[in-house]
Amino acid sequence: MSGLHILWRDEHLVAVYKPAGWLVHRTGLDAGETRFVMQALRNQLGQHVFPVHRLDKGTCGVLVMALHSDAARALSQAFEQQATTKRYLALVRGWAPARAEVDHALKPDDAPAHAPVQDAHTRFRRLAQLVLPEPSDARFATTRASLVEAVPTTGRRHQIRRHLKHLAHPIIGDATHGKGPLNRWWAERLGHQRLWLHAWQLTVPHPVTGARLTLDSGLQLPAC
Repeated sequence: MSGLHILWRDEHLVAVYKPAGWLVHRTGLDAGETRFVMQALRNQLGQHVFPVHRLDKGTCGVLVMALHSDAARALSQAFEQQATTKRYLALVRGWAPARAEVDHALKPDDAPAHAPVQDAHTRFRRLAQLVLPEPSDARFATTRASLVEAVPTTGRRHQIRRHLKHLAHPIIGDATHGKGPLNRWWAERLGHQRLWLHAWQLTVPHPVTGARLTLDSGLQLPAC
């Protein structure tokens, strides 16, 4: 790989396309991993970069980094204050509802049983639906899936994945919240064993001007 694909850059921030399977930065949870966006981007640009938000290892799409500490502070504050808009695309099991809002509180996956839950809210919109004339489950004659747009208004870890599970439409390839046999069935047909979740668009206030800056991965949404 020659370098990360840069979607936007000025003297204050840079947006890149994060490939699926890459970590944003080093972590003890994936000690054997060798692909890190921060390290690769630092080497590519020849300067330090500052993380201001994260994407899961399995998620691809738009990722923003600050290029100096003041910009990092402003962007981090925007994410903390939910002054950003994030839009994701997900391929999910079954025919999802045309529209849905999930207001379902969550606690961190690894939190103790007595830990308090945190407010979590996501809006969903079905963009397309698919039916294949072969069964992934012996109980059914066909296999259904939907392409869904997800807009989280809070930023809990794995929020979209967990809210789609709550709707009974888990993301294809979600090893934690989906179904293993179905994931393997789709992997054989799609040619990839991965989480089918894509960070399509991110709107943030510019850290210096405050103007709304919309960054997208280049994918075109289908007409609805």
